[in-house]
Amino acid sequence: MMKMTKKSLAVALTGAMCLALVGCGGGKTETTAETTAETGAETSVETTAGDAAGDLNSLTLDEIIENAKAEGHVESVGMPDEWADWGSLWNAMSDTYGITHNDTDMSSSEELQMFATEGENGTKDMGDVGYGFAGQAVDEDLVQGYKTSYWDSVPDWAKGEDGKWMVAYTGVTTFLVNTDQVENVPTSWQDIREGDYKVALGPLTGANAQAAFIASAYAFGGDMDNLEPAIEFWTEMAEAGRVNTLDITQANFESGEIAVGVVWSFTGIPYSKNITQYNMTAVVPSDGSLQNGYASVINKYAPHPNAAALTREVMFSDEGQTYLALAGAIPTREDFEVAEEYADQVISKDAVADAVLIDDADAYSAACETARTRWEEEIAPLLVQ
Repeated sequence: MMKMTKKSLAVALTGAMCLALVGCGGGKTETTAETTAETGAETSVETTAGDAAGDLNSLTLDEIIENAKAEGHVESVGMPDEWADWGSLWNAMSDTYGITHNDTDMSSSEELQMFATEGENGTKDMGDVGYGFAGQAVDEDLVQGYKTSYWDSVPDWAKGEDGKWMVAYTGVTTFLVNTDQVENVPTSWQDIREGDYKVALGPLTGANAQAAFIASAYAFGGDMDNLEPAIEFWTEMAEAGRVNTLDITQANFESGEIAVGVVWSFTGIPYSKNITQYNMTAVVPSDGSLQNGYASVINKYAPHPNAAALTREVMFSDEGQTYLALAGAIPTREDFEVAEEYADQVISKDAVADAVLIDDADAYSAACETARTRWEEEIAPLLVQ
């Protein structure tokens, strides 16, 4: 799925979280970044996209900040303002460090393809890819590492070697429902199966749709190693003409063309707040929900590598983790607690108690590939008849 041109929750999330996108302080500015060696070498910011990746982990955070200010810009892919409230992150980068930003929205696979295609002539600094794509980014040597000063408070499953990828947040599988078009809001995959809902999940080349597919397997007795229940379910849906093939963009919900969509909480909750043409509600299915994250990746040939590293630093700061929590995401840092004043505006632990935490990137990547292949071979042909 494309990250939508990218806030209640519970099996009773309905209307409970009208989220305010409010910033708060707390980012570190003097801490030394996790390093592998102290070089003492003079720092240069005259890196071009054609140069090989430098060693960002050898720099202190103060050096990263100084270099990032000199670079003055960060170019992202798949990180639009609406997705997980990246807009607040970009505003913080501008207001605090004077760094400008531009994003080109695209899916996880398209992000990595762009890194690969441009190679040493890279024009993009960083992206945000589905957890299942993290291994591909490393295997294809497309990314460089930066561990951030918060490295030790990030669980092992959420970070790759040397910081070649880091998961700043997770979300949970969520049904986003237009209640002006749908009388009975589904709260489970079984409700979907027994009803007459037409459901959108986005293209199976994207991380959102792959996760939705896998979540439905869990609902009907399967898991990552057994996707047959999902194949059976979506085959039924396709044969009944109940698969909406539109992408899960805010515009497609706003136009009324999607009445029920399967999205992440950090998409569904902002959409339910932002869409004013219709009454929307976001609900976590009671019988099949994944808790899964997206991984921050820095292009090996980033033209502004320090600005990308600083962006990741802010992403993991108290300020950044608060933005993410208020956007319907679940912050990854184990030592972070959202401020008490926001406690009733974020996802409660009870709401995600039954969600399946995806903490094995390789296994999940394999399941996503199986989901994509089986969909293309067995279900997609049913959608064009």
